[in-house]
Amino acid sequence: MMDLDTVLTKLAAAMKGPLPGRKGQMLMAPLPMDEERFEQVSGTHVRQGAVLVLFYPDEGGCMVPFVKRPNYVGVHSGQVSLPGGKRDPDDEDLVNTALRETYEEIGVSSSEIKIFGKLSSLYIPPSNFSVFPFLGYTEQKPQFKPDPYEVDRLITCSFEYLASANIRKKKPLRSGLTTLTAPYFDIDNEVVWGATAMILSELLYLWDHN
Repeated sequence: MMDLDTVLTKLAAAMKGPLPGRKGQMLMAPLPMDEERFEQVSGTHVRQGAVLVLFYPDEGGCMVPFVKRPNYVGVHSGQVSLPGGKRDPDDEDLVNTALRETYEEIGVSSSEIKIFGKLSSLYIPPSNFSVFPFLGYTEQKPQFKPDPYEVDRLITCSFEYLASANIRKKKPLRSGLTTLTAPYFDIDNEVVWGATAMILSELLYLWDHN
């Protein structure tokens, strides 16, 4: 069983080097590959968002929470993602966006969370978002309070399970009018694919190569 200290120590050391970026992200990118995802897209027309990979201790070792979105009219309806969302004008920076959204969605206060790193940003063409992933942890297991309006289901997963190769699978998925071959993480009988899978892929590339 991987405990929190073991995971944080290894990841903190890995974060001292260059991020793998595309090299890590593309391993779980849907096919055919959309090269626009890997461009550093900016400008006033592009929306910014941030997500948080939150590590915390529990009886199962070092854990990470995910949220399943409710069904709604939109491109990310019903998908599993990391806590996070769109940057608000009042957010001081994107770290604040990730912390605020984590509190709003799953009830974990920013005062409990220590940020220790970030991953490469990723552009999501269907929703015109540049997403910035941050890494943080809590020293104790949080008292989760999912917002039923934003979260259909809270999913928790041990980092040891997340890092195992046998949960990485592929299947055809529809995106708009296109059928994609989508690599995904099989987590608690949920299909975790797209940008979330690509963010996790870069994180696990760091883990596997350090």
